Amino acid sequence: MAPLRVGYVPEHFSTPLHFAQTYCSLSADLIPFPSGTGHMVTALRAGELDIAIGLTEGWIAAIAKGPPPSQTTDAGSSENEFKLVGTYVETPLCWAISTGHDREHITDVQDLKGKKLGVSRIGSGSYVMSYVLADREGWDQPFECLPLQTFEALRKGVNDRTVDFFMWEYFTSKRYYSSDTLHPIKKVGEIYTPWSSWKICARTPLIDAPELISFLEKVNAGIRYFEEHKEEAVQYISTKLDYEKEDAKEWMKTVRFAKDVKGVKDSVVRETMEMLQKAGVIEGEAWPEGSEVNKAKRFVGILKEEHSDV
Repeated sequence: MAPLRVGYVPEHFSTPLHFAQTYCSLSADLIPFPSGTGHMVTALRAGELDIAIGLTEGWIAAIAKGPPPSQTTDAGSSENEFKLVGTYVETPLCWAISTGHDREHITDVQDLKGKKLGVSRIGSGSYVMSYVLADREGWDQPFECLPLQTFEALRKGVNDRTVDFFMWEYFTSKRYYSSDTLHPIKKVGEIYTPWSSWKICARTPLIDAPELISFLEKVNAGIRYFEEHKEEAVQYISTKLDYEKEDAKEWMKTVRFAKDVKGVKDSVVRETMEMLQKAGVIEGEAWPEGSEVNKAKRFVGILKEEHSDV
């Protein structure tokens, strides 16, 4: 069998995945998606990925909305759909809200009402969280959004005034608050996800396959290696990824990876869905009739027990 094709975002959160491949016999093609979860949704539905690790809100919004008409052909529309199969990170994600370094008229979140938002892709976490931000601030109108694909393009966009602001993970953004970096930016606020931040998805034909369980076990081993080799993790993040050593150390104090990544709790799906519906990301009733477990099965391929602390 060909190696599993695994999509991931090449940021600090990917370190245990790197360790799983380097030290724990994970045999997979790890494919970076710097533009994030929205791009991986498209790749999964195109049959270009088997598994992907991305943001909770992006996965749940995509599953709730279903594939676009262009991807609902008779040949393969269901086999290229996907479900949640694992919990990668237990802690919420802190999104920094940033504008251009010299944008003097934008100094805090209140200055963003009615402004143009840069996102990586429509449906990505940076797009979904804009609705959560508008809901938090009590703003009725969603932002005008412009997809710019990459973090670098977003930084450039707020400086050349293509867009007014964007949201990206705090520690990834932090080093660019210095004026001597490429396309420097200015922080004007932050917002946390109301849910645990990173989940693992798999295409539906893989849900009962032993290859998936083996993959999840290898990721568990990579997380254990990460936890037991913190100095090596800091060295990897600060030399192979785009982070300062001190920022890597600070991030490691804030993040908690799952002890066992297998499965997703139905309460996480329910709570995320409720917030996404409240924020207007998903319209109408996306929660089918029936028990909580049956409702969650629309989204989750492997359920985790509610009382589980891993």
